[in-house]
Amino acid sequence: MATDQQTGDKNNGENTQGEGEARDRMAANLARVEALSQRLIAALSSRNPPSSVLSGPGNDLFAKAAANFWSEAIENPAKLYENQVAYWSESVRHFAEAQQLMMTGGTAAPETAPSKDKRFANPLWGTHPYFRYVREQYELNAHAVEQAVADTGDLDPVEKKRLAYFSRQIVDMMAPTNFLGTNPDALERAVETEGESLVKGLENLVADLEANGGEMVVRLADERAFSLGENIATTPGKVIYRNDLMELIQYAPSTEKVHAIPLIIFPPWINKFYILDLKAQNSLIKWVTEQGYTLFVVSWVNPDVSHSDVGLEQYVEDGYLAAIREALAITGQKQVNAVGYCIAGTTLALTLSLLKARGDKSVKSATFFTALTDFDNQGEFTPFLQDDFVNGIEAEIDAQGILRSFILGRTMSFLRSNDLIYTPAIRSYMLGESPPAFDLLYWNGDGANLPGRMTRQYLRGLCQKNEFAGDGFELLGHTLKLSDIDVPLMAVTCETDHIAPWKDCYHGMQQVASKDRTFIVSQSGHIAGIVNPPSKKKYGHYTNGDWAGGSGDWMEAATFTEGSWWPRWEEWLKTRSGAQVKAREPGDSDHPALADAPGTYVRRRASQ
Repeated sequence: MATDQQTGDKNNGENTQGEGEARDRMAANLARVEALSQRLIAALSSRNPPSSVLSGPGNDLFAKAAANFWSEAIENPAKLYENQVAYWSESVRHFAEAQQLMMTGGTAAPETAPSKDKRFANPLWGTHPYFRYVREQYELNAHAVEQAVADTGDLDPVEKKRLAYFSRQIVDMMAPTNFLGTNPDALERAVETEGESLVKGLENLVADLEANGGEMVVRLADERAFSLGENIATTPGKVIYRNDLMELIQYAPSTEKVHAIPLIIFPPWINKFYILDLKAQNSLIKWVTEQGYTLFVVSWVNPDVSHSDVGLEQYVEDGYLAAIREALAITGQKQVNAVGYCIAGTTLALTLSLLKARGDKSVKSATFFTALTDFDNQGEFTPFLQDDFVNGIEAEIDAQGILRSFILGRTMSFLRSNDLIYTPAIRSYMLGESPPAFDLLYWNGDGANLPGRMTRQYLRGLCQKNEFAGDGFELLGHTLKLSDIDVPLMAVTCETDHIAPWKDCYHGMQQVASKDRTFIVSQSGHIAGIVNPPSKKKYGHYTNGDWAGGSGDWMEAATFTEGSWWPRWEEWLKTRSGAQVKAREPGDSDHPALADAPGTYVRRRASQ
């Protein structure tokens, strides 16, 4: 009896101790939540929201769609009844099955064909009555919305495309995985950690809000894991020229001899240039120097309100032409080879047309990385290039002087919302996970603002009116036309690029006057298809010298080559880069080193 009593006392003591520890943990977590709540309120109160027009389309789009839908229903009521009866029947069946299983305490039988949607990878989505019901009903609702959009037959094609896009955004936003009560992964994690994951998730949310001026911009990467010039953007070089718009970096040679004609890379100013120099293994910048070239790279300033009146004129004069001028002065050459990536490729095309009009032959050849020059097809950006959104952007510019980085970043992310918004948000805010130490995602989050005037010119004149490929784009006293470009060129595009679709790039390059043209389609997308070093042996590429037909004809006749396109480009480039000369160290007596690469402008974070 004494032993039993002692055991009972011991168990009671352990239980009391365990209960006390649990209460202490609960009290500590509540204190953390209280402190975080105060920080949350403070972060939200500092928010400077963009124009509400940028949060969605005008009500007239949905009004037109609804009127069209009901008009169709009146003309063909049988189709409406058929769709509704099928929807009701499936909904009732889902409920009846779930109710039966819950009443009997049963488990749903595994599905013969489980959902292919990776959001529903947890087995509970197929076996637990509640979660299976929630998922099946969500998928049924999603299909009903898609069907309703498809049935709006008389809607204008552009408006129908926008309706499909925004309807899809609503469907994705309402996914059960985005809510704690219907996300089994988050609920299981909360139970396993005694709520610690939810407190950690709240900490992550508050930190993101504080870092982005009250805007909910999900961090995609651990920013503490990277430092410019230390473990990314480490290729040696010097800033040898600086003005208000850009820093010009000359990279140190890696060979004893280099080609006489220098190479200048103009990266997009929507993001930072170091996408081309993330790490040594995949750095295009490092690789170019290893092939024996004197390489200059432009690092654009991250604009603030003082740059609100900067337009494409300044980007051409103080960016492109200034970089060409300084590179020629340092190397003593009469010509450069130039590269333009994305929007910088579009502007390189404008620059080439301007040089043609001025009779200036300082660019020997041009390479375009995923660059649109004809905007006749607006592709996936169609929803954002209509007047209501562009009007909203102009209102934002009028109020702020710039297009703030998070607006453009948010727009780009919503094109792949599940991958770039909801999944990272679930991991960070519901599961309480820290973002990964991933250099590409770090770069993706290091965005830049855009000057107001430049943004307006780009959206109205180039994207909406397509003036450069049409009657001409007025700039610096000249009417610039795509058809005036006649320098030797290579265009590198990417097969799955949703920002600059290769077919549209091809259509633009068909219109130039250059007799020497090379076109390449790399596998993968806008970034991975370009940052594709030969050492990885990952993505191949397509080539075809026949420009006579459309893009479909070009691809059908194209030859596929395993591996990176970089060596093919270098073979093309070196025949246009002159004789070998002694390698040049960065700068000269007139161009002293102003800073080590990657420079100072690249370190400026975007304002919110």
